[in-house]
Amino acid sequence: MTKETKLAEVIAVYPNKVKISVDNLDAFKSCDEQLEELKVGSYLEISDDKNCKLIAIIESYLIEVNEDGKRKYIIEANPLGTIIGEKFTRGGDSLTIPPTSVQPAKHDDIDKIYQTSIKDKEKFCFSKLAQDERINVPVNGDKFFNKHFAIVGSTGSGKSHTVAKILQEAISSKNGEYDGLNNSHIVLFDIHGEYKEAFPTANHISADIKIPYWLFDSDELGDLFIESNESNSHNQISQFRYAVTENKKKLNSEQDQNKIYFDSPLKFSIDGVIKYIKNINNEFVNKKNNRTPTTKTGEIIHDRLTKYFEEELEFDKVDSNYVNGPYTGDFERFVLRLENTRHNPRLKFLFENVENMTVEDVLKQFLGYQDSKSNITVVDLSGIPFEVLSITVSLISRILFEYGYFYKKLLDEKSKDCETPLVLIYEEAHKYVPKSDLVRYRASKMAIERIAKEGRKYGVTLGIVSQRPSEISETIFSQCNNFIAMRLTNPDDQNYVKRLLPDTLGNLTDSMPSMQSGEALLIGESIIMPSIIKIDECSPKPSSNDIEYLKIWKEQWKNVDFDNIVKEWKK
Repeated sequence: MTKETKLAEVIAVYPNKVKISVDNLDAFKSCDEQLEELKVGSYLEISDDKNCKLIAIIESYLIEVNEDGKRKYIIEANPLGTIIGEKFTRGGDSLTIPPTSVQPAKHDDIDKIYQTSIKDKEKFCFSKLAQDERINVPVNGDKFFNKHFAIVGSTGSGKSHTVAKILQEAISSKNGEYDGLNNSHIVLFDIHGEYKEAFPTANHISADIKIPYWLFDSDELGDLFIESNESNSHNQISQFRYAVTENKKKLNSEQDQNKIYFDSPLKFSIDGVIKYIKNINNEFVNKKNNRTPTTKTGEIIHDRLTKYFEEELEFDKVDSNYVNGPYTGDFERFVLRLENTRHNPRLKFLFENVENMTVEDVLKQFLGYQDSKSNITVVDLSGIPFEVLSITVSLISRILFEYGYFYKKLLDEKSKDCETPLVLIYEEAHKYVPKSDLVRYRASKMAIERIAKEGRKYGVTLGIVSQRPSEISETIFSQCNNFIAMRLTNPDDQNYVKRLLPDTLGNLTDSMPSMQSGEALLIGESIIMPSIIKIDECSPKPSSNDIEYLKIWKEQWKNVDFDNIVKEWKK
């Protein structure tokens, strides 16, 4: 019998578990001189006489004490796969019975698991094995980015650093020698304004963001201007749609008028639409003149569309022949809401200095194709009012999806593949795509769920980042193929991640509550097997480090500039 067999032997084999008996644990650990420690999560190597090695991961162990006080260790391990020659393959069917030896897996054998499973040109690496940080853990870059992925973890678990590291690697990777930027295209929705330091050369959009209101679709315009629970909201919607559509036709006379619709990406004048709504709310009609709108001065309005868009008219009940029009007095609250929204200083990024913008300008703004080109566009949402956060995210997401859709359509006509695949990263995604059915989340949920279901076909994929995975729309999470699960303390979130794993590996989630910052469980099609990893350090780092309360509190009292704080608050 070999030395290894005397130290440890397989005493039971189940379909998803191997039980091993170890008499002398210290001697067993010394089988691998480089082994630092043996613990739950360590790898074992189980061999047979046909040069086949089964790699298993320790799930648990117990100690048995016999009558003379001698200890025996019983280790339970989950089989991961076999190494035959230099190739690792998932599953353990190739191992013959009985196994001939058991020992701690060698560093080189563990390394083979990750290095031989992915072709060199497809490797994308941002982490190391938590159990042995000498071992890099690459993923298949194509399978990681061309299928939606999610990064989840509680506050302080290292999500922001993980996002930064992955994106830094993506924009720095090159195939061959060339100067300048590579062809990566990423839009990062930064809800806390913490990524500016991590990407100093990125295309940063914050206070200077311009999102033309005329690009909003029907749902977004409705969320912005219409109160859906009012008794006559159906009339508001009907007349608002009619006014917007006709105003688009008026201002885009060079377009085919029969192909202009409410949500066509064409300019219209919100001021003209408000004047129209005001006029139909105030108008009186002359019942003796075919109920034609007639102003206070007696002017007969034969063409509402020509006149009502241009000026706010005065109407009055001059005599008994003047009666209410079809909507007179119905839109008092609607007009007030239209004007309040239009002139809200916090929404000026929607209405001011957007008249001369084109769809091309908007796309270039978010895709980094302006004068100073950039791989990453960081959209700082921290200054966006909460009431329009959803429709802001909705509009940007939707136009980027439609960019991918029409670009793909154009390339198909030329028999070409996607030339500029795009990844959209949503930080704190539970804040605008939750499970909630509230109206204020409707626009962003519809836009992002559409990308989740259809985006891959057009070269647009998602990166969902959240501290509460159980609260995110299931439609979106069900489409994710790769997960980086960091420390999660909430049981609902832990169970959500556990359901993603096969039954044989479900116990890996048991370590999530105790993971260190930067450690994660990596699951998905891009990696050969679920693994506990340690994310590599990113440089530069995002400004999301924990505040050192005690250190700062020990310093001398600091005066606060309240005047400037309040001025910033009022902006």
